[in-house]
Amino acid sequence: MDGHQHGPLAGFTIGVTAARRADELGALLQRRGGAVVHAPALRIVQLADDTELLSATKELIDQVPDVVVATTAIGFRGWIGAADGWGHGEELLSCLRGVELLARGPKVKGAIRAAGLTEAWSPSSESMAEVLDRLLGEGVEGRRIALQLHGEPLPGFVEALRAGGADVVVVPVYRWMPPEDLAPVDRLIDATVARAVDAVTFTSAPAAASLLSRAGERGRLPELLAALHHDVLAACVGPVTALPLQAQGIDTVQPDRFRLGPLVQVLCTELPGRARALPVAGHRVEIRGHAVLVDGDLRPVPPAGMALLHALTRRPGWVVSRADLLRALPGSGRDEHAVETAMARLRTALGAPKLIHTVVKRGYRLALDPSADSKYADV
Repeated sequence: MDGHQHGPLAGFTIGVTAARRADELGALLQRRGGAVVHAPALRIVQLADDTELLSATKELIDQVPDVVVATTAIGFRGWIGAADGWGHGEELLSCLRGVELLARGPKVKGAIRAAGLTEAWSPSSESMAEVLDRLLGEGVEGRRIALQLHGEPLPGFVEALRAGGADVVVVPVYRWMPPEDLAPVDRLIDATVARAVDAVTFTSAPAAASLLSRAGERGRLPELLAALHHDVLAACVGPVTALPLQAQGIDTVQPDRFRLGPLVQVLCTELPGRARALPVAGHRVEIRGHAVLVDGDLRPVPPAGMALLHALTRRPGWVVSRADLLRALPGSGRDEHAVETAMARLRTALGAPKLIHTVVKRGYRLALDPSADSKYADV
């Protein structure tokens, strides 16, 4: 395969925990060569069935607020649509026409205008912190402020307004619940623990909390945290999403702009940057999650072969015994013949048999270029 035909995520497997827009995120990852494991960690409570949203809507119609903060376009549209379905659509629109309507970003502005309303202001940064600064700067004491949420918690936002003397009404659009089918989540947890995925993406804090909670229920939380600490990259769409992971001491990567496209771009930089590249037998060998680039050509490698390759690259150029390689093989038992079979398949997959030397009666070693021996001697 021509090395220029594969994308930056070729050879990597990425877990997607999103419930909403999961197909869009998965398609972006696959377009760049990544393999995707989809495990929605949440499900969304349907708006028409949400008595909490209906109650908040009636409360605002009955007692009109001074300010309404709209945080997401899909949430705002959904709220208007749900109110319409309950027979309160016109009343809600009439209520919103008489308030100071703040839009978090351009998409929300579009949704507000599509509803025949006009926003009073929108921050250039699309940041809720800037919205909070504006409100507190204006003074909130005695003011009634409605906040349209979209599943995401906003740490400190409501508390800061209430501390300033505001009466805050939270409008819970699209509340999250655990998924009805937990099997995909369990598979993703197991794959993460087994290092069968290279990264897990999170687009909401509740999804991150849900995955951690489910791992705890299954007694696998310490193993999951160990994997996310050392080997599996946790990629979050923004700092709020990262909070449940950071509370467990997990380092995360995030884009500067809190969007799916920039999140994918972060992965396109981070994952190849973490891949191991070695000069072996006159070739450049880059080891990725489930594939190897040999001089830029993508070579898919079966799991057993990847296990052997990882064992050989822990100390590049050093001989690894058959017994040690057998221990590295997943579910191989005690027969060292399994090592020979997996090694033969690995050499075939790599397309360059001389990359790995057989050392008679001792084991195998990567044929590290002599000039690189000293560099990797103590790895």
